[in-house]
Amino acid sequence: MSTSEPGRGVSTDAVGHAYPRLEGREKVTGTARYAVEYPVDGITYGWAVPSAVVRGRITRVDTSEALASPGVLAVLHHGNAPRLAPGPEPELWLLQDPAVHYRGQYVAVVVATSLEAAREGARLVRIDYDAAPHSTVLTDDHPGLYQPDHVNPSYPTDTAEGDFDAGYAAAPVRVDATYRTPAYHNNPMEPHATTAQWRDGRLLVHDSNQGASSVRGTLAELFEVSPEAVRVVTEHVGGGFGSKGYAKAAVVLTALAARHVDRPVKLALTRQQLFGPVGYRTPTIQRVRLAADADGRLTAICHDAISQTSTIREFAEQTAVYTRSMYAAPHRRTTHRLVRLDVPTPFWMRAPGECPGAYALESAMDELAIAVGIDPVELRIRNDTEVDPDQGRPFTSRNLVACLREGAQRFGWTDRDPTPRARRDGRWLIGTGVAGSSYPARARPSSARATARPDGSFLVQINATDIGTGARTAIWQVAADALGVPPERVEIHVGDSDLPTAPVAGGSMGTASWSWAVIRAAQALREKLREGVPPDGEVSATADTTDEVGGQPALPRYAYGAQFAEIRVDADTGEVRLNRMLGVFAAGRVVNPTTARSQLIGGMTMGLSMALHEEGLLDERYGDWVNHDLATYHITGCADVESIEAHWLDERDDELNPAGVKGIGEIGIVGAAAAIANAVHHATGVRVRDLPIRLDKLVGVSAMA
Repeated sequence: MSTSEPGRGVSTDAVGHAYPRLEGREKVTGTARYAVEYPVDGITYGWAVPSAVVRGRITRVDTSEALASPGVLAVLHHGNAPRLAPGPEPELWLLQDPAVHYRGQYVAVVVATSLEAAREGARLVRIDYDAAPHSTVLTDDHPGLYQPDHVNPSYPTDTAEGDFDAGYAAAPVRVDATYRTPAYHNNPMEPHATTAQWRDGRLLVHDSNQGASSVRGTLAELFEVSPEAVRVVTEHVGGGFGSKGYAKAAVVLTALAARHVDRPVKLALTRQQLFGPVGYRTPTIQRVRLAADADGRLTAICHDAISQTSTIREFAEQTAVYTRSMYAAPHRRTTHRLVRLDVPTPFWMRAPGECPGAYALESAMDELAIAVGIDPVELRIRNDTEVDPDQGRPFTSRNLVACLREGAQRFGWTDRDPTPRARRDGRWLIGTGVAGSSYPARARPSSARATARPDGSFLVQINATDIGTGARTAIWQVAADALGVPPERVEIHVGDSDLPTAPVAGGSMGTASWSWAVIRAAQALREKLREGVPPDGEVSATADTTDEVGGQPALPRYAYGAQFAEIRVDADTGEVRLNRMLGVFAAGRVVNPTTARSQLIGGMTMGLSMALHEEGLLDERYGDWVNHDLATYHITGCADVESIEAHWLDERDDELNPAGVKGIGEIGIVGAAAAIANAVHHATGVRVRDLPIRLDKLVGVSAMA
């Protein structure tokens, strides 16, 4: 290999090109291995046993029948499981004491020589409890409501500017409405699953998670070994949506079981076991009050959010944070209140906070547009701002208005008759709705390594996680351009905690964080090669962006979007169907148009599912969701998605990061449910403020005035 600069005289432009996914062939042919698909000698199988009571203590565990069952090797419970060190995540201190904090909490694990034997053994474990009274239902007058110290991840709980009460009272036009969302469950295609094995005091796990670096640290702490003694491999992950953002029960239970039986163990949670213990989106109760002058300019905004957490750990969803920066007004207030219930701890689900918060605010904006008599698109344009109302600083870029105007033009919005129930096609009432979207453009410190090989190829290594988004392909494209070589000369390795440390694939910050480190590593390698490093072996350079990312000015950075929906409602049955949906987004530089479009459409589809189908129904008597499979927890299917289009603006923002990218994994879901709810109102004249919009809430709309 020449010692000259890589790519000198070669024109490369991989970023922006629609390359197919690097692992696409492996996935469609079934050769891509997921967490429990790695071949391991001497493998055994684990099956988790959930608690049958909501709250109380275990008084007796009878394992005799289970241990007598053919193939069963062990039954782990609080009385015999290996000891764990108490850590910062109390939900992961599993099988350590007899306390039960919620129904479905994992209280035992059966290990057997086959999956069937493990399942049968779990059925035969007998557990007695001393049950205690419980509280599991979120209400706006619950006596346990309190103000948390902060909301996820570290936002102030409450904010206030001006005098909301006075501003609201003095306004000529006011909206005061309460919106409710139920529990939502992540349900990735691949369940939480792990293969674990101990060898000479070292732990190797193949795990389905969104960040192997953090999972390694958690396991090292719990099992009291050095991080170097733990390796976490996440080469392929079948989705996560936030539920796999940190170490969860499956990886801890599997590692415990493997240590106990001194053999490799595979454990995959069932679909039913994913409804709760691995996290879910909290139900919310949101009161939004908007005040405006006669021209529709906001004078006062208040967003009060109530949500739930568990008794074992606090998680406060940042529901009202969306409202702090979206539209301007001189008088503003946001609050969050929380109640501890005897339920599993809620956790991240795609766009936590912004997703439910946008549903409430963007629905209220639609109600305000009607009250003022102004087009909903125009209302949002009039209340745009170049300065973040929360921070008082200018945005690095804010193209919300451009998204609204581009979307209106593409959607044909200008021909819209604003009168509800004005359009009809036979028995179908037709309506259209719009909503804005925003999501923070974050980045976190990361590290990467770039290596030049004697044959002229390059290896780029980073512990990024591809959870099905096409992340490894995007990083590969960025690496090729940073090295100045055709992408075919670059090999990318991700998904292994032995690689340079990288942050979690979540918060729409993956590509922004990882590409930053990859670019810096590539630049450092090119500098080394300029200095004439002999080409008789591999030459490597490593970069860490901790100081650079941490030294960024605290300017408000957001991606934006505008969501448009056209629906039809059966005037007799109340059935709602989507005719078409359009999203236009401003999300910085798009690395790969194919995977970007997939992410945006995926988010919009989840928003459609949120609006019309998904609803976790909890039975207070048993403290558990009664619909805990995909037969009873309805999600959007292909037949529900008649036409969805995603477009984006050519946006450059040099304040972001070296690649100029903003996250796109979550902006697609933000505002989507509100656009559909607003379209339903336009079609029927009925405002549904508690999701989902089931047909029983609209049945007989033909008879309504």
